[in-house]
Amino acid sequence: MIPRRTEVFVIGGGPAGLAAAIAARLKGFDVTVADPAQPPIEKACGEGLMPDSLRVLKRLGVDIAMDQAFAFRGIRFVDESCSVAASFPAGSGIGVRRIRLHRLLIDRAIDLGVRMLWGAHVTGARDNSVSVAGQEIPCRWVIGADGQNSRVRCWAGLESARSESRRFGFRRHYRVAPWSDSMEIYWGPDHQVYITPVGPEEICVALLTRDSHKRVDEALPCFPELHRRLAGAVLVSSERGAVTVSRRLDQIFRGSIVLIGDASGSVDAITGAGLCLSFQQALSLADALAAGDLRAYQSAHRRMFRRPVFMQHLMLSLDGSAGLRRRVLQALSSKPEIFANLVAMHVGDLSFPDFISGAMLPLGWRVLSA
Repeated sequence: MIPRRTEVFVIGGGPAGLAAAIAARLKGFDVTVADPAQPPIEKACGEGLMPDSLRVLKRLGVDIAMDQAFAFRGIRFVDESCSVAASFPAGSGIGVRRIRLHRLLIDRAIDLGVRMLWGAHVTGARDNSVSVAGQEIPCRWVIGADGQNSRVRCWAGLESARSESRRFGFRRHYRVAPWSDSMEIYWGPDHQVYITPVGPEEICVALLTRDSHKRVDEALPCFPELHRRLAGAVLVSSERGAVTVSRRLDQIFRGSIVLIGDASGSVDAITGAGLCLSFQQALSLADALAAGDLRAYQSAHRRMFRRPVFMQHLMLSLDGSAGLRRRVLQALSSKPEIFANLVAMHVGDLSFPDFISGAMLPLGWRVLSA
């Protein structure tokens, strides 16, 4: 039932919107979430959650049982000539189907008393009110969590971006036992393939590419070992695609309207940081709402992007140059402790200055001297 009023109105019921709703509810706000879809909401996604994501989810009160997921200890890079792997410094990551994660977030929000309006079309938003099904609903705050093509961002006049680029992602699932205790990233000539175990007999295969016409079947033969492992494996999902956008906005709030998740800017899916950013933003936004100061959220949001943006630039530089990628991966393979520092920084367990001195400088020297 559409409420007569609410304190916080969240437009978008995906993981970012639900995390924002949960965090706001934990601060004591009356919260309503609206989405035109019906749950669970599916999306092409690599389905890996790093240890830092799990730590934030725990703060939101979301626990993922291992009968609904699969643990992995670290990350492995593979190309045609070498491979290198490293464990996370603390804890494990998990692979979990997107629809399972969405269901868990919904259940947590409902338990806290968040009001859900599924199948509800929001037709407008302005300071302190939203329009739903021809009804104007007063609210103190409006949170836009409606994804890459956010209408809320447009309504609020927040479209101005510092930078923007696009690639394409495609994902499918196979019924096969995981062969590695790591999330694996296979580097091809113009694409990457992510392998994430999501169950004892199921893996997620995600392709990232600049070519909108390339599909998983076309990419797999570039990796003979991977192609052989998947030969004859039963497909358990249809191939699903999405655009992965790198976007930095000039501003993420205006008046009482504020953005979160992909609506507020995003990094390329190659970083695997999208969900973690959304969960971190949710906690920071709830603090800002409680303080009545969205400028604090704007500042925290910019700080949160620094590490993922650095990782994006680093990893996409390998995508753009086969020669550089080969030298870097060979250097990492010969000095795996450098890769271990890279993984530690990626999940927030190593400071940026320590990463520069412990990984980037030694890596740069080995690449130049190769």
